[in-house]
Amino acid sequence: MSAKSSRLRPTGRVKWRRFAIVALPAAAIAGVLIGLTAEGAIAASISVSGQEFLVTADQLSGTGFEQFGGQVTSDGTDGSQATQPVIVSAINSATLTNLCQSVSVAGFTLRLTAGGGGSPVSVSNLIVDAGSISGSQAQFHNISIGTDAGTLTEDPGVTGTSGGFGEQADDVTITDLRQDTWLTTAGTFTLPGLSLSFGSSC
Repeated sequence: MSAKSSRLRPTGRVKWRRFAIVALPAAAIAGVLIGLTAEGAIAASISVSGQEFLVTADQLSGTGFEQFGGQVTSDGTDGSQATQPVIVSAINSATLTNLCQSVSVAGFTLRLTAGGGGSPVSVSNLIVDAGSISGSQAQFHNISIGTDAGTLTEDPGVTGTSGGFGEQADDVTITDLRQDTWLTTAGTFTLPGLSLSFGSSC
């Protein structure tokens, strides 16, 4: 992307030092991801459904990685709204093997799978707003931890609030990725071997 987009959230006090203590182990152990943006950034006010969905992958490999704290507004079935803190992760280009996404719908579990059989899922301009992230191993190259979120410079072109906690790396590989995700979007999302059905959770 030629111009750096700003990903500013509505205010609501976040104690960034405390957030860093909680988020950093998740970032260093898991890393990040699976949420995405067609424009490279999402509008300042984001409203999401009132439930997270589960995303897993045997491995995620990506180049151009950024991560910082943010928040989304979730809508309840009774019309109420709640602000949720999220880990915002952005990747310029990524592949995922054995991707699985599952979410509960009207008492049933909707399950999507893709990227098996030697043909991984590919995605560009990947951005994820996740409540939690884990993995058995994460590897970063040329990582910078504690960067001002408003000054991130990796190719995704996404930044957080100036003065906030951020990190970035040239590339990232996460094994046994698992994340509880509020929002996912992407510039392109190619799903070889796509299967969508009702079944068990990932």
